[in-house]
Amino acid sequence: MKLPSLVLALCAAMSVHAHAQVPIVIKFSHVVAPDTPKGQAAERFKQLAERATRGRVRVDLYPNSQLYKDREELEALQLGAVQMLAPSLAKFGPLGVKEFEAFDLPYIFPSKTALYNVTEGVIGKGLLKKLEPKGITGLAYWDNGFKVMSANRPLRLPADFKGLKMRIQSSKVLDAQMRALGANPQVLAFSEVYQALQTGVVDGTENPPSNMYTQKMHEVQRHLTVSNHGYLGYAVIVNKKFWDGLPADVRAALEGAMKEATTFEKASAQRDNDQALEAIRKSGKTDIYTLSVKEQAEWRRALAPVQKSMEGRIGKELIDAINRESAK
Repeated sequence: MKLPSLVLALCAAMSVHAHAQVPIVIKFSHVVAPDTPKGQAAERFKQLAERATRGRVRVDLYPNSQLYKDREELEALQLGAVQMLAPSLAKFGPLGVKEFEAFDLPYIFPSKTALYNVTEGVIGKGLLKKLEPKGITGLAYWDNGFKVMSANRPLRLPADFKGLKMRIQSSKVLDAQMRALGANPQVLAFSEVYQALQTGVVDGTENPPSNMYTQKMHEVQRHLTVSNHGYLGYAVIVNKKFWDGLPADVRAALEGAMKEATTFEKASAQRDNDQALEAIRKSGKTDIYTLSVKEQAEWRRALAPVQKSMEGRIGKELIDAINRESAK
């Protein structure tokens, strides 16, 4: 009678051991290519997280909108269909956290130093806290750098935008920005932009060079202006219920992995954008123009009213606080 009992006990032990080895799966979805700064940082986080947790966590990456497009991914996170995203900061406006649209304001960050004064300080942490009532925990800010403008005609002065259909993310600020330049803003998912440019549904767009190059937009845009008029950044976020339910030691290991991946991401973003701009230049498909000091001053004058017009939406106090930090 003892032998069956022993066999049952061994089977039970093996079952418990097998169950213990089943990893916690983090589905990390994003909309850009694997070789962009975001894509590379997601891969680095996967490696660091799986190593730090000794296999207790498995991170499955889904780049290039494989699972969800722009408008779908935040809802998927809130529902728990995915656990982690790195959406652009503009996407939190439609979610109801309009303060994040401050990052879209043209020329609000004169440098990366000014930007990091905001994202790594009290303002940045406070903004991430505002996501918690939406069932979202913010872990980090990732960079994609300053944006260029592109179209099938030269864009040197604000008047050159008149009548152009310009693709934007869903953002009231970006809508106001394009209208201030005389363009007609068109909201499109990132995954649809190349085809829209190719077929003439839109005439142009704005992006950091790495996004433009990896999505091959330069193949269907004859002109690019290095304007550095706006910033594109991301927030790495997780489903709050999932995150809070993790064992404390696992959560701590993942926080460490995210911190290291963030340092890597920021270091690589500028390099990748510089290399992408040079690759676009070498392709011969797109003429690249850098604004002169005088031309950039004209762009700044044309876009200055956007900041004032958005005070009621974003909050005058927040905009003033960002301007103070940016001036340090």
